[in-house]
Amino acid sequence: PIELPDGEQEGFQLNIANSIWGQVDYAFLDEFLDLLALNYGAGMRIVDFIQQTEQARQQINAWVSDETEGRIEDLIPEGVLDAATTLVLANAIYFNAAWMEPFDEAATMDGIFHLLDGGQVTVPMMNQSERMRYAEGDGYQVVERAYVGGQMVMDIILPDAGEFAAIEAAMDAAWLEGVLASLEGQQVTLSMPRFEFESEVGLTEVLQAMGMPTAFGGGADFSGMDGTRNLFIGEVLHKAFVSVDEAGTEAAAATAVIMERGMAPQSTVEMAVDRPFIFLLRDLQTGAVLFIGRVMNPAP
Repeated sequence: PIELPDGEQEGFQLNIANSIWGQVDYAFLDEFLDLLALNYGAGMRIVDFIQQTEQARQQINAWVSDETEGRIEDLIPEGVLDAATTLVLANAIYFNAAWMEPFDEAATMDGIFHLLDGGQVTVPMMNQSERMRYAEGDGYQVVERAYVGGQMVMDIILPDAGEFAAIEAAMDAAWLEGVLASLEGQQVTLSMPRFEFESEVGLTEVLQAMGMPTAFGGGADFSGMDGTRNLFIGEVLHKAFVSVDEAGTEAAAATAVIMERGMAPQSTVEMAVDRPFIFLLRDLQTGAVLFIGRVMNPAP
């Protein structure tokens, strides 16, 4: 967990945890196990994927649930693990923080949110006018709201009407770095929806398309783990939960990599977040983006 100065811990919780689960009788290299002990603290957790597959699945899912305060359940669904599973790497992150300047619940009122397909939904819109870090550019507005302690922030990137696809396509690391560097203090009247969602996605095809297909097949080389080239990645699963309201934000995410053996006083500006937008939860101290997502429809 991130440590904040005395008196600022209340209203802020960030836990990041990793674990690795290996087959009880598999011949992992001692050097690999020593490296795990050094970087994962407790080292490898031993389970029996061959004889007690379901028990192993439940153990891993229980660990994820515990690390995410019960927000991520059943990360690994039934049928994913089998007797060929040798290793499972699990990562869990949980974030729960109060806004440094909470929205006034009395100011929340129903408003229209415009969907990309031209439809509309009525949702509770939170309203606040305060000094925030703000910027605008070609096709977008962006505002940053801080959480208690000042180390974590949420950046809300609002593409102009009709520009969502273009902004999303342009949003690589260099573009994002430029946008965030342009943020400056500004009086902003902000209106944005409360939202809560869960997402679940298999990342195997995405990662292959991003340039790492070799790790998922017979050409994979994880020989640093066992001295052979029999291991490859079978599945990468990711599940996330995010809730944003007047008081603050709660978010959790978990990822499992399953390996088998086979053969990241000024004028006031108005920003009405009444259409699809992108958000980031970011650590100002390290620059790390802990969560990134898009809200296409905030209606429950």
